[in-house]
Amino acid sequence: MSHDGQQKSSSLTLVLMVTSAAIGGTLQYGYNLAIMNAPTTFIQTFINETFAERWAIQLENYQVTLVWTIIVSIFSLGGLVGAIMAGPMSIRFGRKKCLLLNNIFLLSGALLALTSRAAGSVEMIVLSRVLVGINSGISMNVQPMYFGESAPKNLRGAVSLSSAVFTSFGVVLGQVVGLREILGGEWCWQYLLASNAIPGLIQLLSLPWFPESPRYLLIDRGDKEACINALRQLRGCEVQSSELAEILQEQAETKGMRPSGPWELLRDRAVRWQLISVMVISSAMQLCGNDSIYFYASYVFKEAGISNDQIQYVTIGTGTCEFTACIMCNLLIERKGRRFMLMGGFVLMTVWAVVFTFALCFEHLISWMSYLSMACIFTYILSFGMGPAGVTGILPTEIFNQTARPAAYVIAGSMMWLNLFIVGMIFPFLVSAMRQYCFVPFGTVCLLSALFVGLVLPETKGKSLSAITAEFHKRNFKNKEGAFSGQIQYQLGEVCASTAL
Repeated sequence: MSHDGQQKSSSLTLVLMVTSAAIGGTLQYGYNLAIMNAPTTFIQTFINETFAERWAIQLENYQVTLVWTIIVSIFSLGGLVGAIMAGPMSIRFGRKKCLLLNNIFLLSGALLALTSRAAGSVEMIVLSRVLVGINSGISMNVQPMYFGESAPKNLRGAVSLSSAVFTSFGVVLGQVVGLREILGGEWCWQYLLASNAIPGLIQLLSLPWFPESPRYLLIDRGDKEACINALRQLRGCEVQSSELAEILQEQAETKGMRPSGPWELLRDRAVRWQLISVMVISSAMQLCGNDSIYFYASYVFKEAGISNDQIQYVTIGTGTCEFTACIMCNLLIERKGRRFMLMGGFVLMTVWAVVFTFALCFEHLISWMSYLSMACIFTYILSFGMGPAGVTGILPTEIFNQTARPAAYVIAGSMMWLNLFIVGMIFPFLVSAMRQYCFVPFGTVCLLSALFVGLVLPETKGKSLSAITAEFHKRNFKNKEGAFSGQIQYQLGEVCASTAL
């Protein structure tokens, strides 16, 4: 095969692997965020009817809102459980098999959602959301690991960022399928909640044809031959010595070390600032309020002055904005770098939060302010997609070694899901209480996050793990002795790798 033919084969294999993993992975997260908005009124009616038939109780409006909020937000608690499970599962079963087994939760949840209406059970919807949340929590952690460990260094950012692209595509897909003309009507909302089974079935049929993560095979399993075969299949050509050397170097640096647990990682001074970085940025990803817009788009657009008939169509624009932004970020990330995209995204979100607040304050005085409010929501989401949406998932792969990476994803994922639950629970009440100032807290979070990234996070674009670790080492051990020992470790790793070759 010619060199050009090998490159095309490599690109095609990598693209198909990414598509197969993501369609049943992070696409599910975006899809399950979006589909809950369309049937809001119908499920609330179902809640009222169920309580009336079973216990002869007529719920007040605030009680229906509370039950509905629990149904929506319980997804986040399921995600938290999934994020905690992701680390041990990815170590025991491997990245690919973990994604395949993850569909058990998805299909079980889809079955419960499908039969909940016939059974007259609100509890089945709640349990379904928990199981779907577990599925999303596992995939949001394991999929970026799988992509980051399988992609070549020059494409690592773009391939890892595809997780965010598929998440935003899932949002758009959920919004379109949730239209009242399709599955968002009163008669078929249970089919809408169960439709997430289809991408899961596609993954079950396609992902087994692709290889396991090469780094997992060599570093965790010690199977060099399987690692080389996986690299050949993913690259479509013979393995480059430099790429294998980097993996062997990481193996040498972690030789004799067992995978770290989350508590061990929290106590390890050598990764203190790496851990602080992923915790802050993962928390900011949810505390910025972007995903809550998908949960409660109706509340946000009503506050912005959009009529009820137009809300479902306007909502599709929000998902389309993030999808477009994530594609743009995918194209730019290897040119501009992670730090620039992340900081730029948070700065722009701060600006739009301020403009949005201004527009809401004057919408009753100036007729066209409602259009400015709507534009601010779109640009806010666009800015989120250009930075935090994609870069956040890449960081643990790039700044932690193989033994620490699963635990780092557990901690990062736990922070993300816990904060999503908190924001999801308080968001409708925040909008009601603060009204035109509802985005002030989110803008503050974005500003502080941009400052943190600018002051703390180093650029990781195109750098090996050893080089990134050496940069963090200077901050973790500010004295000269610590920095010197970090440099010695870096050099020893290179020597060990060359010896292994």
